[in-house]
Amino acid sequence: MPGDPLFNNGLNLAVALIVIIKAIIVFVVVLVSVLFMVMFERKVIGHMQNRIGPNRAGPFGSLQSLADGTKLFFKEALLPAKADKRIYRLAPILAVVPAFLVFSIVPIGGTITIAHHVTRLQLVDPPWGILFMLMLSSIAVYGVMLAGWSSGSKYPLLGAVRASAQMISYEAAMGLSIAAVVVLSGSLHTSAIASGQHGLLHFRNHTVPLPAWNLFRTWVVPFIIFMIAVTAEMHRPPFDLVEAEEEIAGGFNAEYSSLGFALFYLAEFMNVVTMSGVTVTLFLGGPDGPRILGHSVGPFWFVLKLFAFLYTYVWLRATLPRFRYDQLMDLGWKRLIPASLGMLLFVAAVRTGSRGWVIGVMVGLVVGAIALMRALSVGARTTEVEAASIARAGRRA
Repeated sequence: MPGDPLFNNGLNLAVALIVIIKAIIVFVVVLVSVLFMVMFERKVIGHMQNRIGPNRAGPFGSLQSLADGTKLFFKEALLPAKADKRIYRLAPILAVVPAFLVFSIVPIGGTITIAHHVTRLQLVDPPWGILFMLMLSSIAVYGVMLAGWSSGSKYPLLGAVRASAQMISYEAAMGLSIAAVVVLSGSLHTSAIASGQHGLLHFRNHTVPLPAWNLFRTWVVPFIIFMIAVTAEMHRPPFDLVEAEEEIAGGFNAEYSSLGFALFYLAEFMNVVTMSGVTVTLFLGGPDGPRILGHSVGPFWFVLKLFAFLYTYVWLRATLPRFRYDQLMDLGWKRLIPASLGMLLFVAAVRTGSRGWVIGVMVGLVVGAIALMRALSVGARTTEVEAASIARAGRRA
């Protein structure tokens, strides 16, 4: 059954203490994972680029992240003369709090017993968990936009507008890819989505030697769309347009220093960890995995899958060049949103089990794809004609 069994007998002092302990553990784990992620990214990129990476603070540079955080904490906190003081101080909090809260709905294992109380290895499991995640991703946009606006400077404002436009553009594709998973799972509980991926894949009453992960049940395409959209949402390379230093001097947080900058820095790397956990939950079975010596080791498999995604994000950062902004928007609006909408319709048609619905949706998708390609080609030719006419006018002038 979805939901945390801890609350089956109501709320009492023991239950409240268990919830508080779980919240503290999750908070500490997320903070420590951010320190690890910063060091991990520097080390991996250094290895890929034939460099050593951090090697001074602590054994093998393991304390370099802690040293950087301590340095930021003791730096002078600057307040621009034209800044809106309250909003300026609130914006970093709006960026970092959603990043932490998203991890609270991620299941990292099954159930455990604490003082005769059974609870999930998950902080909370609300019946609207997926909607909660989407709501938090929307709130993060306000932190970015308000940071640029409240700084009272043109460059942070330009970076905030560009960053918020990027985040809003890719939220649509991300939401539609998640909707395909929700249609298959029939639930908004993250625990139910994870448990529904247990076992082997079945196709037309035949067992396929593949795990029943939503990665395969959704025909892989929504997973790819989700990965691209999440990478753009987190401003990770190759979509790190908000930090195009040669254009906008560092982006929406250019006027921040000390603790304010540290919170934005924390939110960026925390988002990598939390969204990797969400990806594992939605598409890779969460903590599902083979038993080891007859024992269920869900947290081990969850952490292993999480590491795979963290490495993937670092790999992308070290290898791919940055997109232009027009390429970024074209990919989001003209490719990912139509593709994610089409796959949602296809998954829903397959879910109904009706061959007529599947054939009808496939015909509609083919017609829609042809119409979209035609519209894009006409738009490209129009742009070329306008550019040529502007060039001729410039030469005449």
